[in-house]
Amino acid sequence: MIENWDLFLEPYEQTVKELKVKLRGIRKQYKEKPAHVPIEFITGRVKPVDSILAKAKLRGIPEDRFEEEIQDIAGLRIMCQFVEDIHAVVQLLRSRKDMKIIQERDYITNKKASGYRSYHLVVEYPVQLVTGEKNIFVEIQIRTLSMNFWATIEHSLNYKYQGEFPKEINDRLKRAAEASYYLDEEMSAIREEIQEAQRLFSHGKGRKEKQYYETFKKKDSESENKRK
Repeated sequence: MIENWDLFLEPYEQTVKELKVKLRGIRKQYKEKPAHVPIEFITGRVKPVDSILAKAKLRGIPEDRFEEEIQDIAGLRIMCQFVEDIHAVVQLLRSRKDMKIIQERDYITNKKASGYRSYHLVVEYPVQLVTGEKNIFVEIQIRTLSMNFWATIEHSLNYKYQGEFPKEINDRLKRAAEASYYLDEEMSAIREEIQEAQRLFSHGKGRKEKQYYETFKKKDSESENKRK
């Protein structure tokens, strides 16, 4: 019986925080190269207690097996611009020494019947606690912005209908999923053009910021001389 949920969830909270910092560090390194950044942004959460209990009840998981059998108590979501970026991020995570991939589920190549697309990894991450090292399961979902928009809407509707969608809603969701994937394919087709435009924009933006800083610095210096 879990009597102190805060204590139980503490390692998961720490794991999510640490991995968010590490992944954002990777994103920063790409930006400093400069190079195309495969990671757009990262979010993370620890599953609420009521959701953990509901999942355990649905799957018949006893409390003493929560840590082993509920692998998404800690969850991260990595958003990408292009489908190609998803595969780049997967390769990046496979090469890391600070986590071990336990399971991969490719819902991009093998979409779900609902139309859902995403790439899921379950990793084992060793978090350091005052009591020693503890291995924590983390589910990492990697998807494009388009996939994420569809999944967010589908999740909201699923909460309302509890998985029993009216036929019209279900059909529209499937069509929307295909439209979403078509958008990703079209963006991939002009990916090099988009990336070049983004590089030019970033370079121009950086130059303007530098000019602004130099102008501000000059004016500040002139004001200081006048005061003297």
